[in-house]
Amino acid sequence: MNRVQTQPSGDGSQQVRIGLNAQLLSLSASYRGAGIAHYIHQLLLHLPKVSAYRYTAFVSDPRIGIDGVEVVRSWLPTERPPVRILWEQACLPWELARRQVGLLHALAFVSPVLSGKPCVVTVYDVSFALFPDSFRRFNRWYLNTMTRRSARRADAVLAISENTRDDVIRLWGVPPEKVHVTYCGVDATFHPLAADQVERFRRETGLPAKFVLFVGTLEPRKNVTRLVEAFATLKAQGVPHKLVLAGAKGWFYRPVFEAVERLGLEGDVIFPGFIPRRELPMWYNAADLFVYPSLYEGFGLGPLEAMACGTPVVVSNRASLPEVVGDAGLLVDAEDTQGLADAVGEVLDSPALAWQCRARGLERAATFSWERTARETAQVYRSVLAHGGQSYV
Repeated sequence: MNRVQTQPSGDGSQQVRIGLNAQLLSLSASYRGAGIAHYIHQLLLHLPKVSAYRYTAFVSDPRIGIDGVEVVRSWLPTERPPVRILWEQACLPWELARRQVGLLHALAFVSPVLSGKPCVVTVYDVSFALFPDSFRRFNRWYLNTMTRRSARRADAVLAISENTRDDVIRLWGVPPEKVHVTYCGVDATFHPLAADQVERFRRETGLPAKFVLFVGTLEPRKNVTRLVEAFATLKAQGVPHKLVLAGAKGWFYRPVFEAVERLGLEGDVIFPGFIPRRELPMWYNAADLFVYPSLYEGFGLGPLEAMACGTPVVVSNRASLPEVVGDAGLLVDAEDTQGLADAVGEVLDSPALAWQCRARGLERAATFSWERTARETAQVYRSVLAHGGQSYV
């Protein structure tokens, strides 16, 4: 494991400017503001608090303003992917030179071919390589080609889990000593809420008294169709709960809705759509159980946030999810429908087991923080700069 060891800064780092390509950062209350955007936002919020570097973030969203960070908005409409690619490759190198940036952190997979600066690249997952059918042809080609090139040429690569680190090394031959794990964190808004507050939220939203929750994009990689099938087994056994499948529609989402119709679950499965981050703590707290049977995750922020809210979790045993959940929840074979149904039913039928999962989950979630993520990221910056553009953390 190549975890970063944090050290105090005494290297004159306040004189160095770090450039952060944050074009995917969005504050919109939509799927564009979730996932990678949330990671970038939290990192930018915490980096100035834990290190003395000067920071410049290149963004597209005009609403972004962060204390301790110089925010530079692109003069091109980079919210459109083709324009963003053009800006990253043709305009960003010029901006780095003009603003005397000492190190570039490419915050989403790809760095400029010609930057002329020491570079750190963050890779969140390699789903485009492992699940190519879930991506459009050009997206798949671009991410595969450019992420591989960027990871190989970077002075350091940040991966958000050991599983992602192993994938980067295995698939692209990146030297292990260059790839460092900086786990995601969980912010303080995710915590157990008072029962009366949760009940009021339940009444306002019309949520059922008992329900199982999934939060994530409705797409094949999330394995939601199998969750629906497992839930049908539970309903046949008389389980009184509803199933809430919250999230935006992704690629090939129709099989999920077709499974609900085929199994006659129209009255038992609820689709609230995308849930803004500010509302998520309420949903987690209101649920009896959070289930995440994903086939692949770079990290798995949903289970971590659910545990931080005191909600028991059942997750698949694939990819990074065991790293996140540990022994705080139940892990099941992602392709075992009956096993998934049994695990969900076991938690719902046993208050003692649910309470045990709740206690362990709260303890486990407390070990993840965005401050730690920022400190370990800044330590990689220090290492790269100290070694003249090579990382030896």
